[in-house]
Amino acid sequence: MHQVVIAGAGPVGLWLAAELRLHGTEVTVLEERTAPDPHSRATSLHPRTLEMFDSRGVAGPFLAEGVRIPGGHFAALPARLDYSRLDTPHRLTLALPQARTEELLADHARAAGADLRRGHRVTGLTQDDEAVTVHVDGPDGPYRLRTAYLVGCDGTRSAVRQAAGIDFPGTGATFWAWMGDVVLDNPPRTPALTNEHGSLMVFPLPGGIHRVVGNDTATNRTRPDGPPTFEQLRTKVRHIAGTDYGMRDPGWLSTFGNSARQAAHYRLGRVLLAGDAAHTHFPAGGPGLNVGLQDAFNLGWKLARVLHGTAPDALLDSYHAERHPVGTDLLRSTRAQSGLMTDHSRETLALRDLLAELIDGVPDFCDDLAARSAGLAVRYPAADPDAHPLTGTRVPDLHPAGTTLFTLLRPGHPVLLDLTGSTRLDHLARPGLTLHSAPLTRPHPGWDTATAALVRPDGHLAWRTDADTGTDADADADTGTGDGLGDAAAAALAASGLVAAALAA
Repeated sequence: MHQVVIAGAGPVGLWLAAELRLHGTEVTVLEERTAPDPHSRATSLHPRTLEMFDSRGVAGPFLAEGVRIPGGHFAALPARLDYSRLDTPHRLTLALPQARTEELLADHARAAGADLRRGHRVTGLTQDDEAVTVHVDGPDGPYRLRTAYLVGCDGTRSAVRQAAGIDFPGTGATFWAWMGDVVLDNPPRTPALTNEHGSLMVFPLPGGIHRVVGNDTATNRTRPDGPPTFEQLRTKVRHIAGTDYGMRDPGWLSTFGNSARQAAHYRLGRVLLAGDAAHTHFPAGGPGLNVGLQDAFNLGWKLARVLHGTAPDALLDSYHAERHPVGTDLLRSTRAQSGLMTDHSRETLALRDLLAELIDGVPDFCDDLAARSAGLAVRYPAADPDAHPLTGTRVPDLHPAGTTLFTLLRPGHPVLLDLTGSTRLDHLARPGLTLHSAPLTRPHPGWDTATAALVRPDGHLAWRTDADTGTDADADADTGTGDGLGDAAAAALAASGLVAAALAA
């Protein structure tokens, strides 16, 4: 029997496959397409996504190929979001076509040992208490796979979601926008423009291409009967901007709407959903691909630990509990932005001007919106009401002497940090846990008083203390069995469930 079958070899399915293989989990990825899709609906990788790649040691190829865009945007407002004050080594939006992102992640998944099968379409499933039987139509005809868990990463029309009977409530499209990948001889100096005629965004892609995205008042409430022609695209751009920027050599042209839906359950028994199979929305700011990759980052280590017996099955319930609210917030944000981007009334244009002034003039407002846009503001609920106030937040790339947190996370294990630089936690070292004892060598907002912390494999804080209790002599004498930092860390490890089986042994 297979351990995990993933439906869908898009970026989310491939990233999840690599995460599972990091823990030695057997993974089979089924993809209906016989070849990768050459078109790229998504083009932006946000700071949190780059942090995740960095935490697994694979950020380099993406950074080498992508176009670096400083900051980000909210609803294509003229005031850009400033990423320079964010506590991250990746203060940028990386423009990279989804097709190339998919290629790089496919290489990563294959190198990790994932079994990628193209031309295999999931047609149905049945599940019981022990496993899921996946119905597949392959190149040699229909067949079935028996697997402990099935994960649907197969897009908005997810066959897995439909076959599992998971509802996908939400709203259908009420307006539509258009896009085109073109060469521009005279690209604009500013990336965004909105006026009474419509909205327009222009940004560079690798290879001398620009993506032009917009909507116009004449057509954005009419369902299109197909993609725009090049002449139609050029006419629309001229109507909004007064110029076509020397547009030529069209590539992919497409339209898209503002349908917004979210799966009622991210887990139903042994079936789970991630990415577009779990949520779909208007691509304002390009968060969809990033949130999907972050779904997989949350799910991978949990699924692996359940399969390997180091965590109870109930850990998988936390996947829905933690990620469903993130999807809900995603829909709220993109709905708000789509309203600001597609309603060109005087009232909405005035609201846009006001929000732009707030972004430029109120640093706290800008910083909060920037952190949300960058994917750095996600916070998971803490089970203990007395937990440290930062519990559940994403931990920045701390720099304890000799290394960085993202480097320590690369094996995919939880990381226990003794930031006092003592030996009081050395007795907790064991397989499946990365232990590092050293003080911080760089300041990080909110971390100057921390003495110890436990970081989950996905980089979120499981436990932290600011108390410097106990002494090295205490630890040497009783290996942490008395009151002190060692006892607190051991209790946190056991309560977290991250290495509970190892502690029991």
